[in-house]
Amino acid sequence: MFQVKATVVGFLGNQEVYPCHMQHKIGDEVIFDGESYHGRLCPDVWSRLVVQAEALHQAGPRYAQPASYYPFWFCPLSVPDPEMRKYDGLGFRNVLKTIVPPDHDMANLVHPEAFTWPPSGRLDLLAMPTVICPDSRTSMVLRLEAFDLSEKGFDTPFFRRQMAILRKLKARGRVPRDKILDTFTKSEIEGIYPALAPVSVHRLVEELEVLDYLETKADFTVITPKGMAKLDGFLDALPADDRAAFEEYT
Repeated sequence: MFQVKATVVGFLGNQEVYPCHMQHKIGDEVIFDGESYHGRLCPDVWSRLVVQAEALHQAGPRYAQPASYYPFWFCPLSVPDPEMRKYDGLGFRNVLKTIVPPDHDMANLVHPEAFTWPPSGRLDLLAMPTVICPDSRTSMVLRLEAFDLSEKGFDTPFFRRQMAILRKLKARGRVPRDKILDTFTKSEIEGIYPALAPVSVHRLVEELEVLDYLETKADFTVITPKGMAKLDGFLDALPADDRAAFEEYT
């Protein structure tokens, strides 16, 4: 599970004529840490933000909106041409150049690398979802991203298991990816919530990898320098009793 950040990245409307009455500015942030939201936000945007934040909390950087699988994001713009119907079945002709929309145009709602020619090589054009203020005159845009592991709320025990995995790898240097569970004893696997199994360890490791806390090369998984720093920060913040218990079993 992941922490989520929403950042104001722009205004599609004309701010000089229609100023934001919440006085939002580019760079304003709202963060969901796993149990609470932090930051000020226009009340009309909250309902739109929470749905996307929930998805990113669950999937993290792996999240992709279903529409991202459409191939048309990588196709050029087109114009009607009845003569082409015998080829494509509908009658369109490619516009083999990139069109840059003017300010305040609705076309600015899509990712700037969509519908360009030559096409973008990125497959994550919709990986960072956006939320738009419902006041169409202003149309404030927030971009959401999963930026770290969540360690609060009901995520806490799973986060501690992830930190235990980092600790096990730090002590061993490298471990075959399919043998990470074997670094835990039976009592460590079954005696602490959540009990571990190959499938749950796979998910916990996957989350660590997408944030670059771990990396796997030639089927061996190692902790990264970023993972070392994350583990050290976690240990420094633990209460004394919790740290003693954590170090005992890892």
